[in-house]
Amino acid sequence: VQLQASGGGLVQVGGSLRLSCAASGYTLSGTAMGWFRQAPGKEREFVAAINWGGSATDYQGAVKGRFTISRDNARNTVYLQMNSLKIEDTAIYYCTAASTFRMVRAGTSAYWGQGTQVTVSS
Repeated sequence: VQLQASGGGLVQVGGSLRLSCAASGYTLSGTAMGWFRQAPGKEREFVAAINWGGSATDYQGAVKGRFTISRDNARNTVYLQMNSLKIEDTAIYYCTAASTFRMVRAGTSAYWGQGTQVTVSS
C-alpha cells in the first residue's frame, strides 16, 4: 500500500493550492481518508477527513470554511482544496487512509503518505 501526496508548493498569503493523494497497490474501497499537517517544531495535527462515500467530512476549526476535502474513488485519489491560505498553514501535509472514519480522525492508521510541503509567504 502506497499513498503518494502531491501538489504542495510556495504560495502567497490568500492564495490557493490543491493537494492530491493517490493510492497504489491498494483500492480505497470502503476506506476513510484524511489529511494531517506538521509545522516545524510542532506536533502533527488533524486537518480534514472524509468517509468512503464522501457523505461525511470533518475539519479542524482553523481550516473550516477555507479547506475542502473530496475524493474520486474511481481514481483512488483524495484531494484537499486549500483557499485563503495563511502563514500559519505552512507545514508538511500528510494523507492517511484507514478502515474507519474514527481511525482517520484520530491519526491512528498505519497508512501514511510521504508528505508534501506547503509554504505560505507574505
